[in-house]
Amino acid sequence: MTAETVADITLDTRGTLCPLPVIKARLAMDKMKPAQVLQLLASDPGAKADVPGWARVAGHRLLRQEERDEVFIFWVQKGEGKQ
Repeated sequence: MTAETVADITLDTRGTLCPLPVIKARLAMDKMKPAQVLQLLASDPGAKADVPGWARVAGHRLLRQEERDEVFIFWVQKGEGKQ
């Protein structure tokens, strides 16, 4: 993706282990409006599979995923579906 993805909210869960990054992301999404974007930072390698899986099941859209200096960064757009 060439354009920068802009987040409405950034949530830093570095230093926590799964399932906490997903739980915290779900709680943040509960407060967001549809189409808003959450940027999630995680250091647990399990987040690489857990966050995209949660986003799909919850009806959200994973816009982008990166790894920088052992930090996993996800941009998730809130969907209209389940939380």
